Amino acid sequence: MNERIRRLRPYPMVELARRKAAVAARGIEVLDFGTGDPVEPTAELIRDALAEAIPLISQYPTIAGEPELRQAFASWFEARFGVALDPATEVLPSRGSKEAMFHLPLVLVDPSEDKRGIVFPEPGYPVMEIGGLYAEADMHAIAMTAENDYRMDPAAIDPEVLAGARMVWLNYPHNPTGQDLPDELWRAWVAAQEEHGFVLCSDECYTEIYFGEKPRSLLEFGREGCLVFHSLSKRSGMTAYRSGMVAGDAALIADYRKARAAMGQAQTVWVQHASAAAWGDEKHVEQRRRIFGVKRDIMTKGLAALGLEVYPTSSTFYLWVGVPAGTTDEAYAAALLEQGIVISPGSMFGQGNERFFRLALVPSPAGCKQALKRWSNV
Repeated sequence: MNERIRRLRPYPMVELARRKAAVAARGIEVLDFGTGDPVEPTAELIRDALAEAIPLISQYPTIAGEPELRQAFASWFEARFGVALDPATEVLPSRGSKEAMFHLPLVLVDPSEDKRGIVFPEPGYPVMEIGGLYAEADMHAIAMTAENDYRMDPAAIDPEVLAGARMVWLNYPHNPTGQDLPDELWRAWVAAQEEHGFVLCSDECYTEIYFGEKPRSLLEFGREGCLVFHSLSKRSGMTAYRSGMVAGDAALIADYRKARAAMGQAQTVWVQHASAAAWGDEKHVEQRRRIFGVKRDIMTKGLAALGLEVYPTSSTFYLWVGVPAGTTDEAYAAALLEQGIVISPGSMFGQGNERFFRLALVPSPAGCKQALKRWSNV
């Protein structure tokens, strides 16, 4: 096995699935706040669109995907962010954002060049680091803490690191903390991209789950040298459909589209039809935001009553919670596991996060209330 890959920590979702199975094997009802895979049903209009599009003969999808899907995404993006995208040259479908984020460093990074660095946030989505390691990039983790409000600021990064970077990853709204990036930092990152010439990549999969002001998109501030990654997994409850979209700089999209012929395709045609229906409807998204808001209120108030500090969040369906004094994230997770409650220790998202754990607002409101009752036994 590649030595770089051998050194990786276990992938968080795999480890959480193992812990969940261990609890279920003991005959305990599992309340899973670990993996971010909500249980709310996928909207009927999406399921109907999928069923109606299943063909008599199944054939390979294309790399570029169906024009109707790219147009649906472009129309949604303009309505949501006020940015017009050319669906023919600035939009490319992927099988969820995860595989696109993993593949992109393989396309952009040449390990023989001096400019081969990847800058990424820690804590953050592990694929940002994993994809870079497979591409043999020089990896530069940027420590995100409560002291800097989990906001990535180019002014706080060594200019030599940015000068040697081929890619910089942003992730707002932020997984796992739920923080947003203020406009001045979006502008600062676009200015840094223009100065240093790296590709600025923004994971924006949680922009539609918010409880205050609407989160922004990188493409509102710049397009040249910029790419954004969107997904229907969280917005529309379509995690199993594996439906994502990459958008931005037409030249970068063209390079990535060319490379995808060897490594990926668009979703199956019937999933593309379901995805187009999802991008074209906002009612089901509003309903999902409302139910996440209810669960968020239940857990925030309940955890506070138990003496746990919930870091203030404005977006995502995650809560970033402080571990009680005198214990660690892993020890606390083990104690909760005895009660059938699965959480994500903060250290799963990178070093230096042992004082926190992440809760994904997955169980129903009734399940959240039940979990709080069990919590009092820890």
